[in-house]
Amino acid sequence: MKKATLSDLMKKIPGPASAEWPMGEPFTQAFAHGSMSVEVYAPRGTDIQTPHDQDELYFIHSGHGEFVVAGEHHRFEPGMVFFVAAHVEHRFENFSDDFCTWVVFWGPKGGE
Repeated sequence: MKKATLSDLMKKIPGPASAEWPMGEPFTQAFAHGSMSVEVYAPRGTDIQTPHDQDELYFIHSGHGEFVVAGEHHRFEPGMVFFVAAHVEHRFENFSDDFCTWVVFWGPKGGE
């Protein structure tokens, strides 16, 4: 069995800074198995993510704002879940300072 707690994972954010994430990685991995991985994503200020190679689910834990998927804006709040297919442009905008979401990636590169 694998287990993770949000409080432990949030202590790891931000992660290391890089050219892609100059302010530090706004995510950390909880665990992975096969093609599936679970992360916590908690950007601050601006979401600069780019499309991913796998399908993904975002389970909104806290905060509110807008989720932009393929140019369409969707309001979000805690308790909502969003599916994003592989390679589809998406980002969070106008989100509150307490924004945090679980992310589940799975399946082959390119999506199912």
